[in-house]
Amino acid sequence: MVTHKIFTSVSQLPKDWEALSKGDVFLQSSYLKVLETACPQTFCCYFVGVFNNDELVGIALLQRVELYAKDMFRSQGVSNLKKFFRNVVSMVLKGHILVFGNLMHTGQHGYSFDSEKITNKMFFEAISHALLELKQNLKSEKGKKVRLFLLKDYFEDDAIHQFSTDLETKKFIKAKAQPNMILSIDETWKKPSDYVAAQVKKYRRRYTTARKKLKVEKKELNLEGIEFHSQTIYQLYKNVSDNASFNTFVLPERHFCSLKESLQDRFRLIGYFSEGKLIGFYTLIENHEVLETYFLGYDEEHQYPNQLYLNMLYDMVEYGIERGFKSIVYARTAMEIKSSVGAKPHDMVMYLKHTNKLLNAIIGQVFSLMNPKRDWEERNPFGKD
Repeated sequence: MVTHKIFTSVSQLPKDWEALSKGDVFLQSSYLKVLETACPQTFCCYFVGVFNNDELVGIALLQRVELYAKDMFRSQGVSNLKKFFRNVVSMVLKGHILVFGNLMHTGQHGYSFDSEKITNKMFFEAISHALLELKQNLKSEKGKKVRLFLLKDYFEDDAIHQFSTDLETKKFIKAKAQPNMILSIDETWKKPSDYVAAQVKKYRRRYTTARKKLKVEKKELNLEGIEFHSQTIYQLYKNVSDNASFNTFVLPERHFCSLKESLQDRFRLIGYFSEGKLIGFYTLIENHEVLETYFLGYDEEHQYPNQLYLNMLYDMVEYGIERGFKSIVYARTAMEIKSSVGAKPHDMVMYLKHTNKLLNAIIGQVFSLMNPKRDWEERNPFGKD
């Protein structure tokens, strides 16, 4: 008999949880502790165990998220058309949503199961029941109404698509999300200079120019360093986050300290200093053979003269090559410049369902407006554009 259980704390997780994570750090207790203690104020995380005859055979992450217009739309001074669009999006998305997956990070980091001990259909049916149970509990115990269900983020070959017919029956809408930018590290790149040599002349020149412009000191910060610079780190993060046209959350100030405490050497924060002052940083999470780029921040005043952002992307490549990773996940946003360092777009989809039938009928169109057709030019540093 297949059953599920919802846990509200990492301390409650069954002993076999780690084994079922299959090496994905985003499903392991060390990372989940950070979600429990240092996630955005508008988030609440739940951990689901799926059992077959009392044996743990699947795990999942659910999140309850409160969406507010002030968090979703940060930048000011927009046109009347954009204001109208924002009002429509706010009407559809504002309120409590239940997420199957991790809204804080791009990619499918929301579930794992043993396919030899439970079928695809049985696992996702159990998750469906968990979502409905959580929805009912939020209503009866806290008086909170769930407005939207979101299942995210899936590549075209993800196991969940085998359950797509059932999702359609349950009135879920399949929507295309912005692509995930991923750089595959060629096995012949034994050192950073091999990566540079593999590029065509135009991009080798671009690399050299960017490196010459970078007049800063780079230093990885340990826990004490992150704590010492925590206010500056947070302000630099906010500089970038607040300029995003659309966002769903704001990190708490201690998020990076908590990650370092919990993940230790699997979490890296590299700072950029000018005359002793921290002017930028980027973060990485080492996830088995994959290097996951995380949040970053910089001082706009130093961005252009130092080409900070581009140099951060190059530094991430060098880090990945030197430590033997097979790929680097650059995630979404700034896709053209990420393609210029070699990252390729990988299509992803989500499944959505609004609890209001009328709004559910238009949510696919609203989501399409939020993810406009590709308006950027993909670059290829290893061949002709």
